[in-house]
Amino acid sequence: MPADPAPVRVGVTGHINLTYDTELLVADALRAELRRISDRPVHGVTCLAAGADQVFARTVLELGGTYEVVLPAPDYRTAVIAPENRAAFDELLNRAATVVHTGYARSGTAAFVAANQELVRRVQRLVAVWDGEPGCHAASTDRTVDRARQRGIPTTILWPAGARRLVLGD
Repeated sequence: MPADPAPVRVGVTGHINLTYDTELLVADALRAELRRISDRPVHGVTCLAAGADQVFARTVLELGGTYEVVLPAPDYRTAVIAPENRAAFDELLNRAATVVHTGYARSGTAAFVAANQELVRRVQRLVAVWDGEPGCHAASTDRTVDRARQRGIPTTILWPAGARRLVLGD
C-alpha cells in the first residue's frame, strides 16, 4: 500500500493590524482557501506575527493540520509582540511542529526580511492576507508576495469584502 503523500506546505504573509471583525472574515476565507488547496490537512509555515499569521495558525490547527514557525530573532516575542498578545503567541508557538530561527540576534527589518525569505523557501503555495496596498519597508507583505511569484510559487491574495486594517494612533 503506497504511503500517504506529504501534506501541501502553505505559507502565509499578511497584515498585522486587523480589526476583530476582519480576523473573523479572514478565518472564514482561510478555511475556504485551505480546503480548496487540498482535501487533506495542510502543513503551514508562518512567522506567527499578530493578525494574519496567527489567524492562519489557528485555522490550520482547526482543520487538522500542523505548522512550523520561522522566528526572525530570539527577542521577537518581547521586541515585537505586544504584552497583551503574548499569551496567545506563546500558546501558538508551543503548538508548532517546528520552530526555525533566521540566525539574526535582534528583531528588525533585516531579520524580518530573512524570516520572509525562509518562509518562501519552505512552501509550495503562499496565501497573502493583503489589501493590495504597497508596503513601506523591505519586509512588507507586497515584497513577500513578489518574492514568491518570482520563484513561481502559486500565490492567493485574500482580502474579504468588508475587511479593514486598524488605523494606528486611533
